[in-house]
Amino acid sequence: MNLDESLNRVLSRYDELQNLVATHDNPGSAEHTAMLKEFSDLTPVVEGIEALRNAQNEMGDLAELMADPESDSEMRAMAEQEFHDLKASLPELEQRLKILLLPKDEADARNVILEVRAGTGGDEAALFAADLMRMYQRYAEQQGWRFELIDTSENELGGYKEASASITGSGVFAHLKYESGAHRVQRVPVTESGGRIHTSAATVAVLPEAEEVDVHVEEKDLRIDTYRSQGAGGQHVNTTDSAVRITHLPTGVVVQCQDEKSQHKNRAKAMKVLRARLFEVQRQQQDAERAADRRSQVGSGDRSERIRTYNFPQGRVTDHRINLTLYKLERVLTGEGLDELIDPLTAADQAAKLAELQ
Repeated sequence: MNLDESLNRVLSRYDELQNLVATHDNPGSAEHTAMLKEFSDLTPVVEGIEALRNAQNEMGDLAELMADPESDSEMRAMAEQEFHDLKASLPELEQRLKILLLPKDEADARNVILEVRAGTGGDEAALFAADLMRMYQRYAEQQGWRFELIDTSENELGGYKEASASITGSGVFAHLKYESGAHRVQRVPVTESGGRIHTSAATVAVLPEAEEVDVHVEEKDLRIDTYRSQGAGGQHVNTTDSAVRITHLPTGVVVQCQDEKSQHKNRAKAMKVLRARLFEVQRQQQDAERAADRRSQVGSGDRSERIRTYNFPQGRVTDHRINLTLYKLERVLTGEGLDELIDPLTAADQAAKLAELQ
């Protein structure tokens, strides 16, 4: 199917939805809500189609004016300039439309569960894991999202052996999904007296938040243990068994939460993480079944895949998936420069998917 046929199908479906939404006999129902969402999703595509076709129609009018022997030379010159300007804009308008027409990741609009774990490097890896979590927290605040720690396990120096957080807002997963993988740091650790540069690592997992309808969890499949919350160094945060550990018996997935004083709240948060992890397992299985889709992605989201290096002595950040190096380490770590990595990753992923459609 060529581009024009695809665009005509979109316009036809848009008109159909507009009529269905207006005449639906049960506003507010699940069916009506689904129609409204599809209509909303198609709106920017229709606007892009209109922009392209307006430019094409205007070019046709200008071509007629240029060919008219009765038009004066000044008018023809103006028409010719305008015609060439519009012609030059067509490739960009078409490219934008093709990107809008790419199959959407249904999880893009979801909130996320963010998990960061210290890897190789001992205490220094835990300190780096805490740096990463702070980077994502600052970035979330700059985007106007809500950031809430779910669970943390600290070392003696205030680093995170592991930590998880909930990030809520508009298009969170679409922005953060390329952050999953192994992040490496090169710097002189605070624990190093000789001034030698060490390399350590932390892993990041960005999981789209799952609803109960996405993942059905049977109570009989859960083992729930309660225990006293522990702080860094093993001291008790409180003296009640408020911390919760949930084991999903069929899969062996274990989650825990101890940051709240209420056992009920800790359980609710732990269940949110459990659903996200089980949902991610489902998504990975679907990706494996659609091997072509996986090849088109920038990174698989596998935690073992080394995606980025943060080099402190040189003040640089390198993303290995797209061979991009920025000498803006501090700006990235404050969250302000993170979009300078995320935007090229998104563009590279779109380009790969467009190339597969050619």
